[in-house]
Amino acid sequence: MPDNYQKQIDDLLLETAQKNGSDLHLSPGYYPTVRIDGRLIPLTERKVLDSQNLNSMILSLLKQDQRDRFTMEKEIDFTYELSQGFRFRTNFYLTRGKLAAAFRLIPEEIKTVEQLNLPPILKIFSKLSQGFVLVVGPNGHGKTTTLAALINEINHDRAEKIVTIEDPIEYVFVPEKCIIDQRELGGDTLSFGKALRSTFRENVNVIMVGEMRDYETMSAAVTAAETGHLVFGTLHTNNAAQTIQRIVDTFPPSQQPQVIAQLANTISGIVSQRLVPGIKGGLIPAVEVLIANPAVRTLIRERKFQQLNLVIDTSFEAGMISLNRYLANLVKNKQVSKEQAEFFSQNPEEFRELMKSY
Repeated sequence: MPDNYQKQIDDLLLETAQKNGSDLHLSPGYYPTVRIDGRLIPLTERKVLDSQNLNSMILSLLKQDQRDRFTMEKEIDFTYELSQGFRFRTNFYLTRGKLAAAFRLIPEEIKTVEQLNLPPILKIFSKLSQGFVLVVGPNGHGKTTTLAALINEINHDRAEKIVTIEDPIEYVFVPEKCIIDQRELGGDTLSFGKALRSTFRENVNVIMVGEMRDYETMSAAVTAAETGHLVFGTLHTNNAAQTIQRIVDTFPPSQQPQVIAQLANTISGIVSQRLVPGIKGGLIPAVEVLIANPAVRTLIRERKFQQLNLVIDTSFEAGMISLNRYLANLVKNKQVSKEQAEFFSQNPEEFRELMKSY
Protein backbone atom coordinates (compact mmCIF):
# COMPACT_ATOMS: atom_id res chain seq x y z
CA MET A 1 0.00 0.00 0.00
CA PRO A 2 1.66 3.30 -1.05
CA ASP A 3 2.19 5.86 1.70
CA ASN A 4 0.64 9.33 1.47
CA TYR A 5 3.71 10.90 -0.16
CA GLN A 6 3.97 8.18 -2.80
CA LYS A 7 0.24 8.48 -3.45
CA GLN A 8 0.67 12.22 -4.15
CA ILE A 9 3.18 11.45 -6.87
CA ASP A 10 1.10 8.55 -8.20
CA ASP A 11 -1.91 10.87 -8.53
CA LEU A 12 0.14 13.45 -10.44
CA LEU A 13 1.57 10.78 -12.75
CA LEU A 14 -1.87 9.34 -13.41
CA GLU A 15 -3.16 12.82 -14.25
CA THR A 16 -0.19 13.29 -16.63
CA ALA A 17 -1.08 10.08 -18.45
CA GLN A 18 -4.80 10.92 -18.57
CA LYS A 19 -4.04 14.36 -20.06
CA ASN A 20 -1.85 12.72 -22.75
CA GLY A 21 1.16 14.52 -21.32
CA SER A 22 4.67 13.43 -22.23
CA ASP A 23 6.39 14.65 -19.05
CA LEU A 24 5.76 15.68 -15.46
CA HIS A 25 8.06 18.20 -13.76
CA LEU A 26 8.24 18.63 -9.99
CA SER A 27 10.44 21.52 -8.85
CA PRO A 28 10.38 23.35 -5.49
CA GLY A 29 8.54 26.68 -5.63
CA TYR A 30 6.55 25.79 -8.78
CA TYR A 31 3.21 24.20 -9.51
CA PRO A 32 3.43 20.57 -10.70
CA THR A 33 3.84 21.02 -14.46
CA VAL A 34 2.90 18.73 -17.34
CA ARG A 35 4.33 18.95 -20.85
CA ILE A 36 1.59 18.44 -23.45
CA ASP A 37 2.36 18.62 -27.20
CA GLY A 38 5.70 20.21 -26.36
CA ARG A 39 4.23 22.96 -24.16
CA LEU A 40 4.57 23.26 -20.37
CA ILE A 41 1.18 23.46 -18.61
CA PRO A 42 1.25 24.24 -14.85
CA LEU A 43 -1.40 22.41 -12.81
CA THR A 44 -2.62 25.58 -11.06
CA GLU A 45 -5.52 23.79 -9.34
CA ARG A 46 -2.87 22.07 -7.21
CA LYS A 47 -0.62 23.63 -4.57
CA VAL A 48 2.80 25.11 -5.32
CA LEU A 49 5.39 22.51 -4.30
CA ASP A 50 7.27 23.31 -1.10
CA SER A 51 10.70 21.70 -0.79
CA GLN A 52 10.02 19.79 2.44
CA ASN A 53 6.91 18.03 1.09
CA LEU A 54 8.55 17.46 -2.29
CA ASN A 55 11.60 15.88 -0.62
CA SER A 56 9.33 13.38 1.13
CA MET A 57 7.40 12.70 -2.08
CA ILE A 58 10.56 12.01 -4.07
CA LEU A 59 12.30 9.90 -1.43
CA SER A 60 9.16 7.75 -1.04
CA LEU A 61 9.85 6.27 -4.48
CA LEU A 62 13.43 5.19 -3.74
CA LYS A 63 14.58 1.89 -2.26
CA GLN A 64 17.44 2.04 0.23
CA ASP A 65 20.15 1.17 -2.33
CA GLN A 66 18.76 3.85 -4.67
CA ARG A 67 18.79 6.40 -1.82
CA ASP A 68 22.43 5.55 -1.13
CA ARG A 69 23.32 5.97 -4.82
CA PHE A 70 21.36 9.23 -5.07
CA THR A 71 23.12 10.60 -1.97
CA MET A 72 26.50 9.78 -3.49
CA GLU A 73 25.89 10.75 -7.14
CA LYS A 74 23.39 13.66 -6.70
CA GLU A 75 21.11 12.29 -9.44
CA ILE A 76 19.51 9.01 -10.37
CA ASP A 77 17.66 7.49 -13.36
CA PHE A 78 15.21 4.59 -13.13
CA THR A 79 11.80 3.47 -14.37
CA TYR A 80 8.69 3.75 -12.21
CA GLU A 81 5.41 1.95 -12.88
CA LEU A 82 1.94 2.80 -11.60
CA SER A 83 -0.51 0.08 -10.59
CA GLN A 84 -2.57 1.14 -13.63
CA GLY A 85 0.31 0.01 -15.87
CA PHE A 86 1.70 3.41 -16.92
CA ARG A 87 5.52 3.42 -16.95
CA PHE A 88 7.75 6.48 -16.55
CA ARG A 89 11.43 7.13 -17.15
CA THR A 90 12.35 8.96 -13.98
CA ASN A 91 15.16 11.36 -13.10
CA PHE A 92 15.72 12.79 -9.62
CA TYR A 93 18.24 15.60 -9.19
CA LEU A 94 19.18 18.56 -6.98
CA THR A 95 18.54 22.24 -7.71
CA ARG A 96 20.25 24.66 -5.31
CA GLY A 97 20.46 21.84 -2.80
CA LYS A 98 16.76 20.90 -3.03
CA LEU A 99 15.25 17.79 -4.60
CA ALA A 100 13.45 17.93 -7.96
CA ALA A 101 12.11 15.33 -10.38
CA ALA A 102 11.30 14.81 -14.06
CA PHE A 103 9.14 11.93 -15.31
CA ARG A 104 8.83 10.89 -18.98
CA LEU A 105 5.80 8.76 -19.87
CA ILE A 106 6.82 5.65 -21.80
CA PRO A 107 4.04 4.61 -24.19
CA GLU A 108 3.00 1.00 -23.64
CA GLU A 109 2.65 0.28 -27.34
CA ILE A 110 5.70 0.23 -29.59
CA LYS A 111 4.46 2.03 -32.69
CA THR A 112 5.52 1.22 -36.23
CA VAL A 113 7.42 3.56 -38.53
CA GLU A 114 4.11 4.27 -40.29
CA GLN A 115 2.23 4.98 -37.05
CA LEU A 116 4.95 7.42 -36.00
CA ASN A 117 4.55 9.29 -39.33
CA LEU A 118 8.20 8.69 -40.15
CA PRO A 119 9.38 8.26 -43.76
CA PRO A 120 9.16 4.62 -44.93
CA ILE A 121 12.80 4.75 -46.12
CA LEU A 122 13.85 4.29 -42.47
CA LYS A 123 12.76 0.65 -42.67
CA ILE A 124 15.76 -0.15 -44.88
CA PHE A 125 17.94 0.06 -41.77
CA SER A 126 16.00 -2.79 -40.16
CA LYS A 127 16.74 -4.99 -43.21
CA LEU A 128 20.53 -4.82 -42.74
CA SER A 129 22.53 -7.80 -41.49
CA GLN A 130 25.37 -5.63 -40.15
CA GLY A 131 26.39 -1.99 -39.90
CA PHE A 132 26.09 1.08 -37.70
CA VAL A 133 22.86 3.13 -37.58
CA LEU A 134 22.51 6.25 -35.43
CA VAL A 135 19.40 8.20 -34.49
CA VAL A 136 20.36 11.69 -33.34
CA GLY A 137 18.74 14.93 -32.21
CA PRO A 138 18.01 16.96 -29.08
CA ASN A 139 16.78 15.41 -25.86
CA GLY A 140 13.06 14.62 -25.86
CA HIS A 141 12.61 14.47 -29.64
CA GLY A 142 11.71 10.80 -30.03
CA LYS A 143 15.05 9.11 -30.67
CA THR A 144 14.32 6.15 -28.40
CA THR A 145 10.84 5.77 -29.90
CA THR A 146 12.26 5.60 -33.42
CA LEU A 147 14.89 3.06 -32.35
CA ALA A 148 12.19 0.93 -30.71
CA ALA A 149 10.19 0.96 -33.96
CA LEU A 150 13.22 -0.24 -35.95
CA ILE A 151 14.10 -2.95 -33.42
CA ASN A 152 10.50 -4.16 -33.39
CA GLU A 153 10.53 -4.24 -37.20
CA ILE A 154 13.37 -6.78 -36.97
CA ASN A 155 11.45 -8.63 -34.25
CA HIS A 156 8.50 -9.01 -36.65
CA ASP A 157 10.52 -9.98 -39.72
CA ARG A 158 13.31 -12.42 -38.87
CA ALA A 159 14.82 -14.64 -36.19
CA GLU A 160 17.78 -12.87 -34.56
CA LYS A 161 19.27 -12.46 -31.11
CA ILE A 162 18.93 -8.85 -29.99
CA VAL A 163 20.52 -7.25 -26.94
CA THR A 164 19.55 -3.76 -25.80
CA ILE A 165 21.66 -1.76 -23.34
CA GLU A 166 19.65 1.05 -21.76
CA ASP A 167 19.66 3.57 -18.90
CA PRO A 168 16.94 2.93 -17.88
CA ILE A 169 14.94 0.38 -19.91
CA GLU A 170 12.08 2.26 -21.55
CA TYR A 171 10.09 0.24 -24.08
CA VAL A 172 9.60 -3.40 -23.09
CA PHE A 173 9.74 -5.61 -26.18
CA VAL A 174 7.50 -8.66 -26.58
CA PRO A 175 9.58 -11.30 -28.43
CA GLU A 176 8.04 -12.56 -31.66
CA LYS A 177 10.65 -14.07 -33.97
CA CYS A 178 13.63 -12.80 -31.97
CA ILE A 179 15.29 -13.48 -28.64
CA ILE A 180 15.46 -10.03 -27.01
CA ASP A 181 17.57 -9.51 -23.88
CA GLN A 182 17.17 -6.05 -22.36
CA ARG A 183 19.97 -4.96 -20.02
CA GLU A 184 19.69 -1.97 -17.71
CA LEU A 185 22.62 0.11 -16.54
CA GLY A 186 23.16 -0.36 -12.82
CA GLY A 187 20.94 -3.42 -12.35
CA ASP A 188 22.23 -5.64 -15.18
CA THR A 189 25.57 -4.08 -16.14
CA LEU A 190 28.02 -1.53 -14.79
CA SER A 191 28.59 0.40 -18.04
CA PHE A 192 27.54 0.66 -21.67
CA GLY A 193 31.09 -0.18 -22.75
CA LYS A 194 31.33 -3.35 -20.66
CA ALA A 195 27.91 -4.53 -21.79
CA LEU A 196 28.86 -3.90 -25.42
CA ARG A 197 32.10 -5.85 -25.13
CA SER A 198 30.17 -8.64 -23.44
CA THR A 199 27.91 -9.02 -26.51
CA PHE A 200 30.91 -10.41 -28.41
CA ARG A 201 30.56 -13.54 -26.23
CA GLU A 202 26.76 -13.71 -26.32
CA ASN A 203 26.24 -14.74 -29.95
CA VAL A 204 24.29 -11.55 -30.69
CA ASN A 205 23.12 -10.35 -34.13
CA VAL A 206 21.63 -6.94 -33.28
CA ILE A 207 22.69 -4.50 -30.56
CA MET A 208 20.82 -1.39 -29.43
CA VAL A 209 22.75 1.10 -27.30
CA GLY A 210 20.49 3.58 -25.51
CA GLU A 211 23.07 6.36 -25.57
CA MET A 212 26.58 6.76 -27.00
CA ARG A 213 28.00 8.73 -24.08
CA ASP A 214 31.75 8.30 -24.03
CA TYR A 215 34.92 7.02 -25.66
CA GLU A 216 34.56 3.51 -24.22
CA THR A 217 31.02 3.10 -25.53
CA MET A 218 31.75 4.55 -28.97
CA SER A 219 34.89 2.46 -29.38
CA ALA A 220 33.04 -0.75 -28.49
CA ALA A 221 30.09 0.15 -30.74
CA VAL A 222 32.29 0.82 -33.78
CA THR A 223 34.17 -2.43 -33.16
CA ALA A 224 30.88 -4.34 -32.82
CA ALA A 225 29.68 -2.98 -36.18
CA GLU A 226 33.05 -3.84 -37.73
CA THR A 227 32.90 -7.43 -36.48
CA GLY A 228 29.61 -8.23 -38.19
CA HIS A 229 26.89 -6.95 -35.83
CA LEU A 230 24.05 -4.57 -36.65
CA VAL A 231 24.41 -1.77 -34.10
CA PHE A 232 21.81 0.92 -33.36
CA GLY A 233 22.54 3.87 -31.09
CA THR A 234 21.61 7.45 -30.22
CA LEU A 235 23.62 10.65 -29.85
CA HIS A 236 22.69 14.18 -28.78
CA THR A 237 23.92 15.77 -32.01
CA ASN A 238 22.08 17.90 -34.56
CA ASN A 239 22.85 16.37 -37.94
CA ALA A 240 24.89 13.75 -39.79
CA ALA A 241 28.02 15.88 -40.21
CA GLN A 242 28.09 16.86 -36.54
CA THR A 243 27.51 13.24 -35.53
CA ILE A 244 30.55 11.92 -37.38
CA GLN A 245 32.65 14.82 -36.07
CA ARG A 246 31.51 14.15 -32.48
CA ILE A 247 32.44 10.47 -32.66
CA VAL A 248 35.87 11.22 -34.14
CA ASP A 249 36.56 13.97 -31.59
CA THR A 250 35.84 11.55 -28.74
CA PHE A 251 38.98 9.60 -29.65
CA PRO A 252 42.56 10.70 -28.90
CA PRO A 253 44.26 12.30 -31.94
CA SER A 254 46.52 9.26 -32.39
CA GLN A 255 43.46 6.99 -32.80
CA GLN A 256 41.38 9.28 -35.03
CA PRO A 257 42.72 8.03 -38.39
CA GLN A 258 41.77 4.48 -37.38
CA VAL A 259 38.25 5.36 -36.21
CA ILE A 260 37.65 7.44 -39.37
CA ALA A 261 38.54 4.39 -41.45
CA GLN A 262 36.27 2.21 -39.30
CA LEU A 263 33.35 4.65 -39.58
CA ALA A 264 33.78 4.94 -43.34
CA ASN A 265 33.45 1.16 -43.59
CA THR A 266 30.70 0.52 -41.04
CA ILE A 267 28.30 3.50 -40.99
CA SER A 268 25.01 2.58 -42.63
CA GLY A 269 22.81 5.54 -41.86
CA ILE A 270 22.16 8.54 -39.64
CA VAL A 271 18.67 9.78 -38.87
CA SER A 272 18.38 13.24 -37.28
CA GLN A 273 14.93 14.12 -36.02
CA ARG A 274 12.89 16.87 -34.38
CA LEU A 275 9.35 16.88 -33.04
CA VAL A 276 7.61 20.04 -34.30
CA PRO A 277 4.30 21.33 -32.88
CA GLY A 278 1.58 20.72 -35.45
CA ILE A 279 -1.00 23.25 -36.63
CA LYS A 280 -3.80 20.94 -35.45
CA GLY A 281 -2.03 19.99 -32.22
CA GLY A 282 0.29 17.13 -31.45
CA LEU A 283 3.93 16.82 -32.45
CA ILE A 284 5.01 16.12 -36.04
CA PRO A 285 8.38 14.43 -36.71
CA ALA A 286 10.77 16.17 -39.09
CA VAL A 287 13.82 14.19 -40.17
CA GLU A 288 17.12 14.29 -42.00
CA VAL A 289 18.22 10.93 -43.41
CA LEU A 290 21.75 10.03 -44.47
CA ILE A 291 22.20 6.66 -46.19
CA ALA A 292 25.79 5.54 -46.55
CA ASN A 293 26.86 5.14 -50.19
CA PRO A 294 30.29 5.32 -51.84
CA ALA A 295 30.21 9.14 -51.92
CA VAL A 296 29.40 9.30 -48.19
CA ARG A 297 32.12 6.78 -47.31
CA THR A 298 34.69 8.69 -49.37
CA LEU A 299 33.86 12.01 -47.65
CA ILE A 300 34.21 10.39 -44.23
CA ARG A 301 37.49 8.75 -45.22
CA GLU A 302 38.80 12.12 -46.45
CA ARG A 303 37.51 13.88 -43.30
CA LYS A 304 35.25 16.19 -45.32
CA PHE A 305 32.37 15.84 -42.88
CA GLN A 306 30.65 19.15 -43.64
CA GLN A 307 30.22 18.10 -47.26
CA LEU A 308 27.84 15.35 -46.11
CA ASN A 309 25.11 18.02 -46.02
CA LEU A 310 25.51 18.56 -49.76
CA VAL A 311 25.36 14.83 -50.47
CA ILE A 312 22.11 14.56 -48.49
CA ASP A 313 20.63 17.54 -50.31
CA THR A 314 21.44 16.16 -53.76
CA SER A 315 20.63 12.47 -53.18
CA PHE A 316 16.85 12.52 -52.91
CA GLU A 317 16.53 9.74 -55.50
CA ALA A 318 18.75 7.52 -53.33
CA GLY A 319 16.31 7.95 -50.44
CA MET A 320 18.20 10.65 -48.55
CA ILE A 321 16.25 13.53 -47.01
CA SER A 322 17.44 16.97 -45.92
CA LEU A 323 15.83 18.46 -42.82
CA ASN A 324 14.99 21.75 -44.57
CA ARG A 325 13.22 19.99 -47.44
CA TYR A 326 11.30 17.84 -44.99
CA LEU A 327 10.26 20.93 -43.01
CA ALA A 328 9.28 22.75 -46.21
CA ASN A 329 7.05 19.82 -47.21
CA LEU A 330 5.39 19.85 -43.78
CA VAL A 331 4.61 23.55 -44.29
CA LYS A 332 3.38 22.93 -47.82
CA ASN A 333 1.07 20.16 -46.56
CA LYS A 334 -0.24 22.50 -43.83
CA GLN A 335 0.96 20.20 -41.03
CA VAL A 336 3.21 22.77 -39.33
CA SER A 337 3.44 26.54 -39.53
CA LYS A 338 6.22 28.27 -41.44
CA GLU A 339 7.33 29.96 -38.19
CA GLN A 340 7.67 26.67 -36.34
CA ALA A 341 9.48 25.05 -39.26
CA GLU A 342 11.96 27.94 -39.42
CA PHE A 343 12.47 27.74 -35.65
CA PHE A 344 13.47 24.06 -35.90
CA SER A 345 15.62 24.52 -39.01
CA GLN A 346 19.38 24.39 -38.53
CA ASN A 347 19.85 26.73 -41.47
CA PRO A 348 16.93 29.21 -41.40
CA GLU A 349 18.34 31.32 -44.24
CA GLU A 350 18.48 28.30 -46.55
CA PHE A 351 15.00 27.31 -45.38
CA ARG A 352 13.59 30.74 -46.30
CA GLU A 353 15.16 30.51 -49.76
CA LEU A 354 13.78 27.02 -50.21
CA MET A 355 10.28 28.15 -49.27
CA LYS A 356 10.29 30.64 -52.15
CA SER A 357 10.12 27.70 -54.59
CA TYR A 358 7.24 26.00 -52.75
